[in-house]
Amino acid sequence: MSEVYFVRHGQASFGSDNYDQLSGKGHQQARMLGEYFATQQLQFDHILTGDMVRHRETAEGICAGMGIEAANFQVFPELNEFDFHSILHAFLAQHPEQALPDKPSVADFFKRLKQGIVLWSEGALQGDLPETWASFEDRILTVREHIMQNFKGSKVLAVSSGGAIAMLVRQLLEAPSRTMVELNLQTRNTGIIQCVFNQHNMRLSSFNSIPHLDGLQHRDLITYT
Repeated sequence: MSEVYFVRHGQASFGSDNYDQLSGKGHQQARMLGEYFATQQLQFDHILTGDMVRHRETAEGICAGMGIEAANFQVFPELNEFDFHSILHAFLAQHPEQALPDKPSVADFFKRLKQGIVLWSEGALQGDLPETWASFEDRILTVREHIMQNFKGSKVLAVSSGGAIAMLVRQLLEAPSRTMVELNLQTRNTGIIQCVFNQHNMRLSSFNSIPHLDGLQHRDLITYT
């Protein structure tokens, strides 16, 4: 059977000077996911990542948990997150009445980002953005097609980001654009999105599962940022 396990990166460093690195909790989540894969005797024929630091660090943590060498990752920039900083900046410039408070909470940030993504998907977000909604859709389709055409009969691990994974699921479900926005905000760190595929189709098997974090003792390790 051909299977691909898309995994969102571990918790990044939200609120720090450099978001694109795992927090201590993010490293722990990644290692625990690898340990879970090991208990299930899962072995991957190919490991794919975006080219972001948080993707590589997550893949390395998973490999450490599995007890395998963290090497030979195949890097696909198509798995990268969209530039949410630019989306938020454009939204706030377009709607100054929505300015963030001096000490914004995570909820303040995501409320405005969600509004910005909706405008972006509708072509109504103004400003010089690094990527259009259509080009975002196209690059997710590109990496999906690459997996289908090149990894027949394989088990694939692909470490990506919440927005990219949400776009993938939206495409698989042939759902409206706003579905991507809702899924993006629900995707958990190191959540697993499992798909089966052949050379013609990819089908969603499960979404956002975190079996490695099951149990009350791990509740504080369930994160979304």
